[in-house]
Amino acid sequence: MATLAPTTPWTTGAKDDYRDCPVTTLKVDMHAERLIIANAVMAVVTLTLGGIAALLIALTRWQAIHLLDATWFYRLLTLHGIDMLIAWIVFFEMAGLHFGSTALLNARHAAPKLAWTGFIMMTVGGLMANAVVLFDPKSIVTFTAYVPLKAHPLFYLSYILFAVGALITTITFFINITVAKREKRYTGSLPLAVFGLMTAAILAVYTLLEGAMAIVPAFLWSLGVFQNYDPGIYRNFFWGFGHPAQQVNLAAMVSIWYMLAQMTTGIRPLNEKFSRLAFILYLFFINLGSAHHLLVDPGLSFAWKAVNTSYAMYLAVLGSMMHAFSIPAAIEVAMRAKGHNKGLFGWLRNAPWGEPGFSSLVLSMFLFGWVGGVTGVTIGTEQINMLVHNTLRLPGHFHATVVSGTTLAFMGFTYYVIPLIFRKELKLKSWAKWQPYVFGFGMLLTSLGMIVSGLQGVARRNWDITYSGAIPGTVELTLAIFGIGAILAVIGGIMYVTIVLVSIFTGPRLEASNLLLLTGTNNPLLESTKLTNHQMEDKQNQPKGALVLVFAFLVWFAVYYLSNWWLLGRTWYIR
Repeated sequence: MATLAPTTPWTTGAKDDYRDCPVTTLKVDMHAERLIIANAVMAVVTLTLGGIAALLIALTRWQAIHLLDATWFYRLLTLHGIDMLIAWIVFFEMAGLHFGSTALLNARHAAPKLAWTGFIMMTVGGLMANAVVLFDPKSIVTFTAYVPLKAHPLFYLSYILFAVGALITTITFFINITVAKREKRYTGSLPLAVFGLMTAAILAVYTLLEGAMAIVPAFLWSLGVFQNYDPGIYRNFFWGFGHPAQQVNLAAMVSIWYMLAQMTTGIRPLNEKFSRLAFILYLFFINLGSAHHLLVDPGLSFAWKAVNTSYAMYLAVLGSMMHAFSIPAAIEVAMRAKGHNKGLFGWLRNAPWGEPGFSSLVLSMFLFGWVGGVTGVTIGTEQINMLVHNTLRLPGHFHATVVSGTTLAFMGFTYYVIPLIFRKELKLKSWAKWQPYVFGFGMLLTSLGMIVSGLQGVARRNWDITYSGAIPGTVELTLAIFGIGAILAVIGGIMYVTIVLVSIFTGPRLEASNLLLLTGTNNPLLESTKLTNHQMEDKQNQPKGALVLVFAFLVWFAVYYLSNWWLLGRTWYIR
């Protein structure tokens, strides 16, 4: 690694400083760099807290161990949801918004003081939420905090502070890209990855405003300002926040997929308009998926529920399936252009499997799509959802999407943030090579254990599943698979946190000298700019293997979907 280059003035007489990254050739604004580091550090802190809670929860749901008593189980379940579903992912996404709106555009951070205000509010809100959940003996609500159960006012205030801080940071993203356009830091349309991050930011604004409409009245109600708060209104607005928050994660994750593919294999998107259209489909339809949480609520019409759990949801799914073809196909074309064009899958065999960014990308796409996506579309269908919503199948689904897919993508991207933004050499590289596989395999077992347990009737969020005597004995086996998977995933999480901490806190601060971490000295990011139209259109470079993988996925999708309708038909016997 080269010696650290001094920062130089952004423009004559300006206070803003930047440095030139020798690997990516991008300008990195120093205000943005510090904000990225701060948000990434808090993301890892909250991931650690949530991971500790995850292990204890799993060892409790594993009925043979049943570690915690009921009070601490529900308390840590709330903590786990806040730290993992909200804090870890949102902090990382805020770092991504700072990175995308500055470094990827060769632009400066136009509102650093406002961004720091947002970060401080998020940090205070996140830490306050943890403190209330852990130390308030009267805490009786879980993650969703359904009315009429009433939490401590500080519980709602922590949500509000965190959400407002995230909203402020999101606003700075829009300020940055507006200023970058005005200052002509880029020409034409936004780069595809930034376009995806903008999709996530737009979804975030909608999501955070919905959350405010649920939580602010609840806060006033907890203070006694309102005497009553209608549970139906709360649930409607809460799920306008709770489920769309995961769609923000989806858009950010897909953006990172494109970045990881470009950084590790040197892709050019096959058709940027095609990929941009997929992001636009998210904007218009993805949030309607939250309807599946409201199917038993009386305030919404049958027609609204039916449309949103069918046609509207399928248009959102179409966006994900477009990305699911576009990214592997772009990887195949890039690999074939390098000469790896033997047979249908020669390109895949010769892919950089030892590079943590590539393995994280592939495992993230597999777990998100083949496990999380297929189960999500199935249980989002109204008739099937009514049967399975309150079983372990539902957390099995979102542990495959958010915990497996999104988290793996973010973990993989972190390994490149460390040398490029923290300007620290990545340590424990052999651990980094295996960490995505350990975490990914653990989460696969966790999700499958939950899903199969749910198929047998195990309820979600229940401390003790033996109370009714109706659960079959085979559940012991599937819950053991779930528990073993959770232990493996936690080991993978410990490996990740250890790699990050050792890399950040040991060794001198130096400029990065290479993009790839383990599999070579070439620079796929710059190679992607040299991939010609002729190479993209060459007959021998066409993505035949990716097309086969897509059809295999569609067959699996159809088999799983139709088998669930068959199982639903066996619920009632007609003789």
